[in-house]
Amino acid sequence: MGVLSYPGEGGGGGGGGGVITDAEIKALSEALYALDSNKASASELIIDSQALVGGSQTSSQNDLSSRPMFRYLNEEALFSRPTYAALLAVLDNYDRMTGQTEDFSPQQLAEQEAFIRETMSNTELGRELFAFLYTKGIYASEEEFLQDLKMMWFGLYSRNNNKMDSSGFEHIFAGEIKGGKVSGFHNWIQFYLLEKRGKLNYYSHSFNGPWTSYPDVMGMQFMWEGYFKQVGSAVIGCSPEFDFAVYSLCYITRPGKQCRLSLGGKELIFQTYTWDNSSYGGGKKYIGSAFPATPRN
Repeated sequence: MGVLSYPGEGGGGGGGGGVITDAEIKALSEALYALDSNKASASELIIDSQALVGGSQTSSQNDLSSRPMFRYLNEEALFSRPTYAALLAVLDNYDRMTGQTEDFSPQQLAEQEAFIRETMSNTELGRELFAFLYTKGIYASEEEFLQDLKMMWFGLYSRNNNKMDSSGFEHIFAGEIKGGKVSGFHNWIQFYLLEKRGKLNYYSHSFNGPWTSYPDVMGMQFMWEGYFKQVGSAVIGCSPEFDFAVYSLCYITRPGKQCRLSLGGKELIFQTYTWDNSSYGGGKKYIGSAFPATPRN
């Protein structure tokens, strides 16, 4: 195990696609981790993790925290940076209820494009990801790479009621409501924004990764305006470009599988899911979901 031929589901192609090993993915994730110059520092972000619950207690819906999870965030320092500003512009473009058609204005479509270019073209981290995929023959040009990211992340499909109501980006970064509960929602900045506005109530966490600086990984229990999330795992304190890059790396190289990363010498597993009910570009799969899995202690 550990050596898989690229199946062509997540990306385009300069030919048959190379073999990408687990070791290569781990080495690249370490490189991206080292390049994350826009991550939050310990002085810019302070978290109050409070109650830790066991895996059997995550569904109990007990509010065990008396304070917000985010004690402090230096918005002035972080949100003024281009990639954060680009993410904020896109996050507020969605209706969280599945079954409601997503209808984007030209301005909102431009914000999607700006987010991809800002995170992938205008950061060293994003260029490192492209360089790796390019050398593996997965993409023949940067434009092909950016266009494929746009489709796999922002292309719409239907989760409910035959409405074009969802996308990989909405599911993972913004979060959705389906079947009376929170679906997706694996981005720390969205969590922070909603908690600050009083729309999200943090209850507890069921795991906290081994990292002593940011990025870290946590699995949170929370209520989002009447809807519960049993384990909303997220990479905490990373830049938008790091989040977008590692999710994209895992989806492109390990679609529908576990993806083994290494951050600061510690292993992290992402689980990815393909959306199998519709496709784009001659059979390519949209992102269904992806999230950090519970770390092994």
